[in-house]
Amino acid sequence: MTERGKYYAVVADDHAIVRSGLRTALETPGQIELQGIEVVAEAENGLEAIALTRQHKPDLLLLDVQMPLAGGVEVIVEVRRWSPGTRIVVLTGVTAVGMISALVDSGVDGLFSKGDDNTELYARLPGILRGQRHVAARFVSVLNAPARPQLSGRERQILNMILGGHSNKEIAALLGISAKTVDKHRTSMMQKLDVHSVPQLMAFALREGLVDPASEL
Repeated sequence: MTERGKYYAVVADDHAIVRSGLRTALETPGQIELQGIEVVAEAENGLEAIALTRQHKPDLLLLDVQMPLAGGVEVIVEVRRWSPGTRIVVLTGVTAVGMISALVDSGVDGLFSKGDDNTELYARLPGILRGQRHVAARFVSVLNAPARPQLSGRERQILNMILGGHSNKEIAALLGISAKTVDKHRTSMMQKLDVHSVPQLMAFALREGLVDPASEL
């Protein structure tokens, strides 16, 4: 913040319409801050978010953690390295408890859901700029929910391969195990996660971020 009391921000999101809406809200006098918050740069990927924050050292970085080239905690770590005074506020559509927990542990100053309207975000930003931290209520609920059963390394490996479209027979051949063993692992996963078909298993795994579909083996 300058001596005149104005704040400066970088907005990072891979969707131009989201960046535009956030810029308008930030810069409108009185909507969040009396003088508005000037957006000095916009980033459309994670590497740009790091570079622009390093260049401008803004008071605020509004960050989507699911962007091309770099994302998640990686961007937060680099921003902290190059601009430790920047307040980092994450806007995300992620609901997986593992990712939410990692973001909270990374020390973000604010964590808000893209699934909610912006009322909570705009109401909390002034306090965050002045040193407060805030995690949206829906994420607090996620973090406080009973822990789900954990999949074993072999179960995750097989789940990745199921997502890749492999049959039990193909998975068995690739892993050097029997098709019956593959079926036992699949049944175990479904029981742990309380799903009742392979499509439900796949949908649940993708929605909850349990697997990396890009990695089969």
